[in-house]
Amino acid sequence: MPKKCLVSLVIVGFIVSAACAAKEFPYEKEQIGKLHLGLSAQAVKQIIPGKPVLGPDQLMGADGLYHQKWKYPQAGISLDMTSEKQGGPKSIESITVTSPSTLKTQRGIGIGNPAAAVAKAYGPFQNKEDSTPERFVAGSIFGGVIFTFQQGKVSGIFIGAAAE
Repeated sequence: MPKKCLVSLVIVGFIVSAACAAKEFPYEKEQIGKLHLGLSAQAVKQIIPGKPVLGPDQLMGADGLYHQKWKYPQAGISLDMTSEKQGGPKSIESITVTSPSTLKTQRGIGIGNPAAAVAKAYGPFQNKEDSTPERFVAGSIFGGVIFTFQQGKVSGIFIGAAAE
């Protein structure tokens, strides 16, 4: 009898873990416009017109990568670009968009959309522990899409890891 219980518990565990895994949000595949995580600096330059305002290229101890902010204020886009060595080839580590950006996520959400539209598009992936009335987290703060709201409308969209 104990053997049957153990087998049943293992089966239930597999079922529960499979159900939980099905709800995980594949944030690393999310796009906003044509921008996505891992996109090369060369591709970014072809997608976003104009020159970015560049921050310093700094080594971060948390991940051992060199991080540099690329800001396009006229487009409402800020990118965290990373490389393995200082001045090396960079790629997108995280994306932030704010007004006046007109970019939309793959599920059609952009700046100015109502919070209800975010809940409808990303509801199955909402992390209720990390979400608040002013912030909707799809995935987690360790990797996901974070929507911020002002007066019930999307004021910012972040894709990536907001915490280490």
